[in-house]
Amino acid sequence: MSKTPLADRIRPSCLDEVVGQKQLIGDGKLLRNIIENNEIPNMIFYGPSGVGKTPIANIIASKTGKTLHRLNATTASVADVKNIGSTLDSCVAMHGVLLYLDEIQHFNKKQQQSLLEFMENGKITLIASTTENPYFYVYNAVLSRSVIFEFTPVEPEEIENALRRAVKLLSEDDYKAYNVNVEDAAITHMAHASNGDVRKALNSLEVSFLAAPPDKDSNINITLDTAVQATQKKAMRYDKDGDSHYDILSAFQKSIRGSDADAAIHYLARLVSAGDLQSICRRLLVISAEDIGLAYPQAVTIVKSCVDAALQLGFPEARIPLAEAVILLATAPKSNSAICAIDSALRDIESTDMGDIPAHLKDSHYSGSSKLGHGIEYKYPHSYPNHYIKQQYLPNNIKDKQYYEFGDNKTEQAAKMYWDKIKK
Repeated sequence: MSKTPLADRIRPSCLDEVVGQKQLIGDGKLLRNIIENNEIPNMIFYGPSGVGKTPIANIIASKTGKTLHRLNATTASVADVKNIGSTLDSCVAMHGVLLYLDEIQHFNKKQQQSLLEFMENGKITLIASTTENPYFYVYNAVLSRSVIFEFTPVEPEEIENALRRAVKLLSEDDYKAYNVNVEDAAITHMAHASNGDVRKALNSLEVSFLAAPPDKDSNINITLDTAVQATQKKAMRYDKDGDSHYDILSAFQKSIRGSDADAAIHYLARLVSAGDLQSICRRLLVISAEDIGLAYPQAVTIVKSCVDAALQLGFPEARIPLAEAVILLATAPKSNSAICAIDSALRDIESTDMGDIPAHLKDSHYSGSSKLGHGIEYKYPHSYPNHYIKQQYLPNNIKDKQYYEFGDNKTEQAAKMYWDKIKK
């Protein structure tokens, strides 16, 4: 049995095998183009652990033919950097050196400055990685000579793909005496429990494999219960493509719509426990527009800020701005006037002959428009008292149609009072 960790055995050898980071290495994306053009600048990879920073650095080194040196800033020193520099004129480094410096935030200013000489003459190409914001921890002289790429947590769906490839690997090579079977629920649980960390998910699979004894037919069956023990995280009845997923999200939105902050926080906790950050964020944005709407129009702006913070933080810290958004929405006044208006208009678009746009509303910013009668009778509202003048805006066939009805909340009723007064 090989003692090489599973996460190392399944390391990608080309960009197409990398899990996640399509915003960086997808077709036509900047980092992929740089790598394929074989013109590698100094770079800083910024993002959480287990999301592909080291594998991509390895692929770059392999493609360029440069001699790869690895240092970890938690244990390395200036002497280690100088030792690498001493090899630059030898045949060992005839194609140049690529230095992969992990956790650069642990290098102090003097240690980071020791890199500058080699970065400037181009003999060493630096790829530094950090889990901390480089603008806070990396000195300006290094930042100004580097291109920064932000890596994001890997989506559970993509982690599942990596896990299935790893299962196949476990049945081959050193493990070929065994037939490894993993329940779909176990794969899903490990993917969600990893919080976007591919390495963590693969380690959970390996622990599950080692803990599951083979049966008399040399089958190793990894169940959901085994996966739960390996991840040390409670399993929920949660299938991202199944009823339980949508049931929780439905209960989540209905609790906020019903202004029950306690129930809303409960269902948020279920979604947080499942690690489903994307679904939470998307649903909160929908709720702020669909259920709170014009009763508190600032809600969508505040929720967007909370969602952005959650996506940048990742779990576990993401739970804090998410809870803030949920409580805000649950305790806010409610209005569905906006969604009712747009849905009513869409139904008419699909089923009604509305007729042409009124001629006075058509574009008149071109020579000859007046000959067509376009814009001639248009009345410019700002030229009239209170910036309002009555005129027809809807097509003739639906000219008396009313899509929007003011909600009975304070904000919309104030707007109604204003316009009733103006339009009178």
